[in-house]
Amino acid sequence: SSGRRIGPDFPHRLLAVRLSEVDVNMAKTSGTGTSATRRLGIVVILMLATLALCGLWFSAEDVVQGSTVRIMYIHVPSIWTAYIAFGLTAVCSGVYLSAKNRSLAWDRVAGASGEIGVLFVAVSLVTGSMWGRLTWGTYWVWDARLTSTAFLFITYVGYLAVRQLGGTHRQRARRSSVLALLAILEIPLVHFSVTLWRSLHQEASVANPNAKVELDGLMLFSLFLGLVAFTMLFVWLVLHRQRAMMLEDAFSDRGLDVAITARRNEAGA
Repeated sequence: SSGRRIGPDFPHRLLAVRLSEVDVNMAKTSGTGTSATRRLGIVVILMLATLALCGLWFSAEDVVQGSTVRIMYIHVPSIWTAYIAFGLTAVCSGVYLSAKNRSLAWDRVAGASGEIGVLFVAVSLVTGSMWGRLTWGTYWVWDARLTSTAFLFITYVGYLAVRQLGGTHRQRARRSSVLALLAILEIPLVHFSVTLWRSLHQEASVANPNAKVELDGLMLFSLFLGLVAFTMLFVWLVLHRQRAMMLEDAFSDRGLDVAITARRNEAGA
């Protein structure tokens, strides 16, 4: 009755409004945090703070490496956590491909774990380069351990890129699951590279019963504290990231429904 005409761009404006409504409603009613994850986050913060105090101040210097050994408290836990992350990615991918009821929750956990694993590998590479500069005099050498770790990093960056290709959620899950099961084969290659080839990188010392390495009690405590703290940090990050991915998938599905409705309205106009 007001005489306003509905222009040809009305379906597109309707789509934009509906998408905004979906985004606002999901932001208000959904989140990635729970009381359990908040408590876990507090524990992780306390453990990381304790690790920082022990690693930087309380633990003794190494008789050979001096303060350089403190990098170990970050370097070793970071690659340990990356192994766990990529292992979880492979397990969830295998479950998705083998299960009769292929729930996308498995794929989301796999994707979240893969993303966080890439982050921890990057931390391992950076801290390893810092240690190499102080010990070998250079940030990088084409050593078997360094090269294989860099290749592992590139492989999982490719895995994340594959997840961003077009298609449905199930197409994403299927192709990324296959790639994850292939990529996990690199981890034994990285881990045993120091024994398979001549390497500047030292072999496993703490976990090797035959290694003649003695660590001060507080140094050993700081190292294992780092392993536990980083593992718990990984769990906390995965819980939040997979829930964020669930919201992203839900938003994408709802946005698609709105787009289809707008397109039908446009076709019927």
